[in-house]
Amino acid sequence: MERFSIIIPVFNRPDEVDELLASLTRQTDKGFEVLVIEDGSTIPCDEICRKYEEQLDLHYYFKPNSGRSETRNFGMERASGDWFVIYDSDVIVPPHYIATVRAELKKNPVDCYGGPDAADASFSDVQKAINYSMTSFMTTGGIRGATKNKAKFSPRSFNMGISRKCFETVGGYKNMIGEDIDLSIRIQQAGFKTTLIPEAYVYHKRRVDLRKFFRQVNTFGKGRVLLGEIHPGSLKIVHLLPAAFVLGNIALVLLAFWSPWFLLPIGIYILGLFIESLVKNKSIKIALLSIVAAYMQLFGYGTGFLGECITHKARKAKQEELYK
Repeated sequence: MERFSIIIPVFNRPDEVDELLASLTRQTDKGFEVLVIEDGSTIPCDEICRKYEEQLDLHYYFKPNSGRSETRNFGMERASGDWFVIYDSDVIVPPHYIATVRAELKKNPVDCYGGPDAADASFSDVQKAINYSMTSFMTTGGIRGATKNKAKFSPRSFNMGISRKCFETVGGYKNMIGEDIDLSIRIQQAGFKTTLIPEAYVYHKRRVDLRKFFRQVNTFGKGRVLLGEIHPGSLKIVHLLPAAFVLGNIALVLLAFWSPWFLLPIGIYILGLFIESLVKNKSIKIALLSIVAAYMQLFGYGTGFLGECITHKARKAKQEELYK
């Protein structure tokens, strides 16, 4: 029976680690070890980990701060399993997760998988609104765990697994923006198979502050430009949609000074967001917050993408001028 090694990088998040480890004690399949890698935290979680030493095959490591990519690699280099499962510290894992993944890998052998994220009933209204934004077909978040072509799914590091063989062949994460997408691309380019396992979802708490959420997705937008240069051909039309959304909304608002009817498409879109979120979350407050979260996501990603396109071209032009 294949053994799983769960890798959890953490930086100053002891409360999150407590919830995550508690959820792992409830797994119906116990064939796994857990490696918690403390990335130079000033608020360590070693006391939290000691609580679970008798319930889990748990290994705690403390290392100097070097970022999440090197921290994940650090964990995989020390893991003993046949498969490495990587979680963000802000997830809660449902009891069936390991059993579901084991059954799916037996039925459909692959080298790397990813799973979607969901919102638990205990999450705050803001967390539920952000989860709606990141998973809805009304936003670009709909591509996360909703793709029909599972073989082309690019796993994300908040919830993914990679075989030891694949890791040793391709190598781990690079210290860069968009490191998980970069790893997925390199895995596929090396001829390994990836897939989406829809039933292997986790409850993802995400950022609880909308401003932090905006900065996060803004970084994602910048990273997509850099990934497009590193991996030519990886940039798709769908990645341009948030930028088009930003420019389209600005154009419609400006045109509204000439005729208010130009605001109608924006109003219809906002109404669509509200209705869909209301149906999913059954809360007017969450539905209203979902509108804010959706616009923060799209504007954050879109402005990050557009800004990086401009500054990247400017830097490149300056370098070319210097070497003339």
